[in-house]
Amino acid sequence: MASNRGQGGIQQLLAAEQEAQRIVNAAKNEKLARLKQAKEEADKEIAEYRAKLELEFQKKVSDSSGDSGANVKRLEQETQAKIQHLQTEAARISDDVVAMLLKYVTTVKN
Repeated sequence: MASNRGQGGIQQLLAAEQEAQRIVNAAKNEKLARLKQAKEEADKEIAEYRAKLELEFQKKVSDSSGDSGANVKRLEQETQAKIQHLQTEAARISDDVVAMLLKYVTTVKN
């Protein structure tokens, strides 16, 4: 009888060990599944964040390019005004400059 009891105890230990192994394997599988799910969720969040940043970047680029068009127009107007001012000044003093040059060219010094 002691032999039967010993055999029964061994069988119970083997069954308990198998049950424990099954529980450990199930826990590992659940852990792997959760890690995979967490990775997928993180990838999704990263993609959403990247898309949001890209959208903000594109908006800033389009806003600044609109400003640069206004800046280009403003600079062209300023340039034209400066050119007009220089032409007006050149026309105003050109007679004096020509007279001064003729005076120095035609004056003979001993």
